[in-house]
Amino acid sequence: MYNRRLAITLLPFILLAACSKSQEGNPMANMPPPEVTVVDLQPKSVPVNFEYIGQTIGSREVEVRARVTGHVEKRLYEEGALVKAGQPLFQLDARPLAMAVAAAKAAVATAEADIARAEATVAQARRERDRLAPLAEAHAISRKESDDAISLEQVSQAEVKAAQARLEQAEAQLREAQLDMEYATITAPITGMAGRALRQEGSLVSPSGDSLLTTLVQLDPLYVSFNVADVERQNIDKEVAEGTLVLPKGGFNVRLLQRDGSQIGQVGKINFISSTVSNQTGTLEMRGQLANPGHKLKSGLFVRVLLEGATRPNALAVPQRAVLEGPNSKIVMVAVKNKEGVLVAEPRPIVVGEWVAGSGAEKAWVVRSGLQAGDQVIADGLMKLRPGAPISLGKPAQANAATAAAPAAH
Repeated sequence: MYNRRLAITLLPFILLAACSKSQEGNPMANMPPPEVTVVDLQPKSVPVNFEYIGQTIGSREVEVRARVTGHVEKRLYEEGALVKAGQPLFQLDARPLAMAVAAAKAAVATAEADIARAEATVAQARRERDRLAPLAEAHAISRKESDDAISLEQVSQAEVKAAQARLEQAEAQLREAQLDMEYATITAPITGMAGRALRQEGSLVSPSGDSLLTTLVQLDPLYVSFNVADVERQNIDKEVAEGTLVLPKGGFNVRLLQRDGSQIGQVGKINFISSTVSNQTGTLEMRGQLANPGHKLKSGLFVRVLLEGATRPNALAVPQRAVLEGPNSKIVMVAVKNKEGVLVAEPRPIVVGEWVAGSGAEKAWVVRSGLQAGDQVIADGLMKLRPGAPISLGKPAQANAATAAAPAAH
C-alpha cells in the first residue's frame, strides 16, 4: 500500500522520465543534468511556539449592587469611563434612612436614661439596706424587713444590667442605621472601567430583589483565558521527558495576536493553570496576565494566544518550498550518489512536526523522521527533476531554516 501511494506521488516525475525516453533521438535529450540548489541539513536548536484561541477578560470584574432598599436618586458617574476605587456611582434616596438613624439615636438616649434611673434605684436600695442593718441586729425590726431591703438592692442591680444590655442593643441598631445611611451612597469597590447604568433615576432597588446597578472591569493588568487539550499536554510532558523539547525556565511568554497575525498588547506571563481537566471538553484551563496601559485592549476579545520560549534541541528543519505533499505523508528530494557515483535525486518520505520560521519570510518544517544530519535536501529546481535522474549542484541555498531566530506556531 505504501509503495502504491509513493508511486502516485511521484507520478509527475515518472511521466517526465517517460517523455525523456521517447525523445532519445532528439538532440535535446543530450542536455546536461538539471541544476539544483540544496540545503545541507545540520542540527540546530529551533524555537517552538504553541498557539491557542483565547479570550481577554478583566483581571477583576465586579458587580455593583444596592445594599439597602431605596429609590435611585441620581447617577454620579459617566458610563464607560474609568472610575477610581471609592468614587460615588449612585445616590439613593436617603431620607427614610435618615429617619431610621434619628429613631436609633432616640433609642440610645432612652437606654442611657434607663441606666441612670436603675443606678439611682440601686443607690437608694443600698442606703435602705445600710439603715436597716443595725436595727435588724438589735432585733428592732423583723427579719423580713431586712431581707426585703437586701432583695430590693439585688433587683435594682439586675435592672442596671438589663438597662445596659438595652443600651448596647440600641447602639448596635444605631450603627446599623448609620451604615445603611452610608450605603445610600453607592461607591466603586475597585478602580476600573464602568459599564452602563442598569437602573435609572426613580427605580426602586432592593438587596433581596434585582439590585444590580452596573459592573466594573479592571483592565490593567489584563487576563487572557485559553484551554489546552489534555492530550497535547501529555504529549508535551512526554517530549520534555525524552529531551526532544525544552521548556523555558522562567515560564512561557504570552503574546496576543490578531487574526492577521499582528501583535496586540504587551508580552505577559502565565499566572494560572487549572488543576482539573474538564470532563466535558477534555481541556485544561490556563490564564495569562499582561500589562495593558491605557486600557487599549478590552475585555471579551477573541485572540490568538502564543506561548513562546520552548525550544527543540538538535532539530532538523527544511524550507517549505522543498517539501512536496504526498497522499499520506510529505516528501522531499535528496541529492545522493548512486552505485556508479553519479549525483541523482532520490525521493524521501518524511514525518514533520512544527512549522517554524525559516530564512526571511519563508517558513520551514521541523523533520521528526526520514532525514539525517548531513543530508542534502533539494530546495530549488524541483520541477526539472525525475527520481533517479542525474543532477548538478548550483549555488547552495540558504542555510538550515533552524538558524532563524523567530519561531512560528505549533
